[in-house]
Amino acid sequence: MTTPVVELRDVHVRLPLRGGNPFRRDVVHALTGADLTVGRGETVGIVGESGCGKSTLAKVLVGLVRPASGTVRFQGDDLGALRRRERAALIGASVGMVFQDPATALNRRLPVRTILRDPLDVHRRGAPAERDERVRELMSLVGLPPHLAPALPGQLSGGQRQRVAIARALALEPALLVADEPTSALDVSVRAQILNLLLDLKDRLGLAMVFVSHDIQTVRRMSDRVVTMYLGRIVEEAPAAVVARGQTCHPYTRALMSATPSLLDPMEPIRLDGPVPSAVRPPSGCPFRTRCWRATDECGAAMPGFTAAAEPAHRYRCLHPVTDPSHLALSTVSQEIP
Repeated sequence: MTTPVVELRDVHVRLPLRGGNPFRRDVVHALTGADLTVGRGETVGIVGESGCGKSTLAKVLVGLVRPASGTVRFQGDDLGALRRRERAALIGASVGMVFQDPATALNRRLPVRTILRDPLDVHRRGAPAERDERVRELMSLVGLPPHLAPALPGQLSGGQRQRVAIARALALEPALLVADEPTSALDVSVRAQILNLLLDLKDRLGLAMVFVSHDIQTVRRMSDRVVTMYLGRIVEEAPAAVVARGQTCHPYTRALMSATPSLLDPMEPIRLDGPVPSAVRPPSGCPFRTRCWRATDECGAAMPGFTAAAEPAHRYRCLHPVTDPSHLALSTVSQEIP
């Protein structure tokens, strides 16, 4: 068995909460018991509502957030056992990240050629002439014409800025690319171009990729495997083909699927009443039980462990899973959600 590119085991992230009672330090439980493995050449999609922990998980993968507990291994190395400089060198050279808004992710005072050359200069890759040649290769790789090399980010369109961000993330030939909502700040007409570019680069370069989005339909088209998160926890993990067939088991994943319009497979939306619980004081047991139409008193006792589904590599954390695909359009009108 080959070594995974990155592996998370029982990772917890607790962030300090600003304000509030100065005598009691509350924390946000941003990640709780996260387990994730990304293989070589695999694309894993992370999906969920805003505030579910998707971006925190992405930042753990690229070393921007250190977990309070748990293990993060990158290509077999335990990042927690490395010194800060060693960890920064390993992650900086082997992981690339594409942020949500290219307008703020790029230094607006630097031209494109300098932005793309900066990672090469920091990590001292090649001679100066080789770095300039690498910049030209990167621009060609992401479909940017050479005449844009002296342009500032403010002189580019949103799609061109995101192409620059992708090229910068690929500058050091990383083993893992993390894309955190890479199209949410772009016009609809440009999103398909960027998504197709990421798919093409993944196939051409053999990248492992983690694709983060709130749109489950986009995630399942981009990914080999889809991970659903809710309130800092991974609640379901399924192959993209299972998601496409509507055979996911966790009620929350079903609700996300029903919220996406489809002309081919129309379904009644599953309405989730009530606000998302606080990540400072999450509810006992399953965190989704306060909005789930299938919840019982049993769900509040303890968080269920993972249960293996019929399909390989499909697992979920739910005491009352949905096993009938037809339930996608079932009882959302006749049965109100508490």
